[in-house]
Amino acid sequence: MRRFAAVVSVDCSSRPILKVALHEAGMEQVVCNSHQEAMELVLEGHCAALIVDFDLPGAADILKTAALLPAPLRPLLLALSGAWAGTGQAFQSGASRILYKPLQLEQVRDAFEPGRGPRKKLHRSPRYELRSLVYLELESGSMPAIGINISEQGMAIRTAEQITPRSNVTFRCVLPGSKHSLHGHADVIWADAQGRAGMFFSRLSPSARRHLKHWLRKLGRNNTNAARSLLPSADKAVFAAPARLSSPPMAVCPQPESCTSGKKAPEISGAIG
Repeated sequence: MRRFAAVVSVDCSSRPILKVALHEAGMEQVVCNSHQEAMELVLEGHCAALIVDFDLPGAADILKTAALLPAPLRPLLLALSGAWAGTGQAFQSGASRILYKPLQLEQVRDAFEPGRGPRKKLHRSPRYELRSLVYLELESGSMPAIGINISEQGMAIRTAEQITPRSNVTFRCVLPGSKHSLHGHADVIWADAQGRAGMFFSRLSPSARRHLKHWLRKLGRNNTNAARSLLPSADKAVFAAPARLSSPPMAVCPQPESCTSGKKAPEISGAIG
């Protein structure tokens, strides 16, 4: 039987893009008119993805309910959202990825490509030491942070005050040794009580991504040693955005000073850093 994706959204401009991306991923789009209808489809056992528009009332409840299902029944949980600074409600409800409206086909394709969820991307990409100020634009104002390491897909930072997982945070920083600044939007997918946090780049302009790739390639040629992963220690409380249970919680280096040693980050199976 063909797999399908249950879509709870009244945004007519998003449906055609979702339909194309889902077809490419081998799924049929089924538009649901209510949360109950969507959950009934999920419980039938052939639903590979549940996509819920967070501009609709009660969106958080349906994702929270679906996240409670055992692994064989639990689909990939995705949230649709407008460009809002947010408090991470979608992540806290169980979403493993947020798709920002207006949707772009490449963004949706990326969410369904096997092995390319944000956490796997962050683990798989080489990370390099970053010594730069990073500014986050939050509801309360601009928050400065210190960059720890960076890859094509995200960065680890440290702030003076604890930050909670949240979505679509505007950020900016200077890439050391270059004339370019990096700015865009990122999802804070984990954080701990010591102010350390991991961010996944959710939206970068083509020029910003091109400059970042060029800067990383140049850095890699000049220094073949990548920075150590920033992994949480077992004795530290980590506040992580919920994900599919197949993904383990993110970790932080128990000795942050070792992250500046200039040694290549070890490949750690199953960890996301």
